[in-house]
Amino acid sequence: MSAYQELIKNFEKIRGYMREFYVYGFKSREEYNKKSARSYDDERRRMESWLGDHMSFVRTPEGKTVFISIDSRVSQHNPFYKALKAKSFTDGDITLHFLLLDILYAPAVSLSLPEILAQIDQSLSCFENPMVFDESTVRKKLKEYIEQGIIVGEKVGRKMMYHRAGDVELPGITDLLNFYSEVAPCGVIGSFLLDKAENPPDFFAFKHHYITSAIDSDVLAMLFTAMRKKNAVTVWNLSRAADQPSKIQMIPLRVFISVQNGRQHLLAYQPQFHTIKSFRIDYLSDVKLEGYAPRFDELRAELDKMQSKMWGVTSSKSHHGKEHIEHVEFTVRVGRNEEHIVRRLEREKRIGRVEKVGKDTYRFTAEVYDTSEMIPWIRTFICRITELRFSNRMLENQFKRDMEEMYHMYGIAEEKHDFQ
Repeated sequence: MSAYQELIKNFEKIRGYMREFYVYGFKSREEYNKKSARSYDDERRRMESWLGDHMSFVRTPEGKTVFISIDSRVSQHNPFYKALKAKSFTDGDITLHFLLLDILYAPAVSLSLPEILAQIDQSLSCFENPMVFDESTVRKKLKEYIEQGIIVGEKVGRKMMYHRAGDVELPGITDLLNFYSEVAPCGVIGSFLLDKAENPPDFFAFKHHYITSAIDSDVLAMLFTAMRKKNAVTVWNLSRAADQPSKIQMIPLRVFISVQNGRQHLLAYQPQFHTIKSFRIDYLSDVKLEGYAPRFDELRAELDKMQSKMWGVTSSKSHHGKEHIEHVEFTVRVGRNEEHIVRRLEREKRIGRVEKVGKDTYRFTAEVYDTSEMIPWIRTFICRITELRFSNRMLENQFKRDMEEMYHMYGIAEEKHDFQ
């Protein structure tokens, strides 16, 4: 087996390479200086073994540039899941796994811990130097499998009895799994289940298929676990602007996922700064669960209240210790038989309100924490906007200057415009 086909123990390592190569932009051998050239070559070949069918390249004066190219009309499944399915196990882990599932081979077989230990010893007795599994190790593994729904533990008198959980029939839900695996957070779970189905049909193709979040599945799963248990966490955060990661304590509250670009953000409370802040999940790593956070429900309720003034992931702006709110309003002209414009305003607005202010004009108004997050959406109505006002005058003036530059670029700077 060649180096790049071997199973991997530390997924965070391969996640870092994949993020640098395929998410932020493929780097050449000379540009990537965090590891040795040999390490670079090994990891690049390993990733090519998973993603080779989706790799393209162009030649530039600087050399060969490789990038990921996926046609969603042809490829219905996220290729990054292959990396998550390449993890390795210790000899003891994999041996105990199959021994337990072999001993508890059906839901009707129910055994106590001493009985399971006796059968493990009997199964291994034929080997010259058999592995030894003590009672504590087996009990912990059984507890782990109970939490995962693989094993069921039931108290019978004073004894704890263990048996296999019932199997789930997949054929009736393969269409659901196909959809879930490609659109849901931690969709790799659905991909693992699909691997067990025989020739599952592909029902879905995606116009916008956000695949790169797949490599953040481990981090996301730990954050969901922390929120379910209402735990605080410690996590390492490495932004592209920093040379070294920083260790942060926080209470994770909610995960926000953009339907425009697929980017995932964590909204979390930082006790050090007494504020709720957003973090890009692709910048987070090594999430560790800490103790119970008694303020979890209170903080989540506070975030839910903030969402009435959040367009994106900016939850608040501190201004001399007070909440800073910005006012946004713009008016659009709607022509005859163009009611779809009004419906679009109503459908796409996340906050704020739409009201009719004239025979053929409608006004959108909102109170937000950060006006800049709304600018890309507002731009989509440029040809119809007749009036625009922001309380953030610097941002308003910049918006209008951008419009004037666009008019000049298209040679219509001398024409009269009714845009105010």
